[in-house]
Amino acid sequence: MSGPTDPAPPDWEGDRSYLMVLARLRLPPWLATKVDASDVVQQALLQAHAHGDQLRGGDAARRAWLRQILGNAITDAVRRFTGAARAAALERSIRAGLDESSQRLDALLAANQSTPSVRAGRLEDMVKLTQALAALPEDQRTAVELKHLHGWTVEQVARHMGRSKEAVGGLLRRGMRALRDGFAADGGSDGDAG
Repeated sequence: MSGPTDPAPPDWEGDRSYLMVLARLRLPPWLATKVDASDVVQQALLQAHAHGDQLRGGDAARRAWLRQILGNAITDAVRRFTGAARAAALERSIRAGLDESSQRLDALLAANQSTPSVRAGRLEDMVKLTQALAALPEDQRTAVELKHLHGWTVEQVARHMGRSKEAVGGLLRRGMRALRDGFAADGGSDGDAG
């Protein structure tokens, strides 16, 4: 029975886009051909749902908790394909990578202020950003993620995607414009993300 002061249950579906971006960024390229990022995210969300009673804190705490669960799911996937029974260094590198990827997402929305209300607004914008990234056509999403979240050069992105630098530049321009337009339509941050 829910009382009037019971907090609303977490919106796991709202976290899916956020986790998908992080999973695509952190899955080793050789594993991405064997394991789909959506499978790893689904596993992480199932774990989170099963242990939701352990969750304490607000949105920022939930996202940190979900990053840890996602890191464990990625580590488990790597172990399944490498046979590594226990690889503590692997766990640390995946968790650190997830935190770094989350910081890169946050950097796209960076603001000079760091008051609690500004941080809360940026967290909300980060969710909108990951949802907007998920809505982009796959080629645009890939180009934007590699350039702005992985920090690759346009030349590296072009080589990876098998496209010319000019074609990748067009994908980046259209993708970033779609992200900015999506933020303007949703009333999100209108800072320059590129």
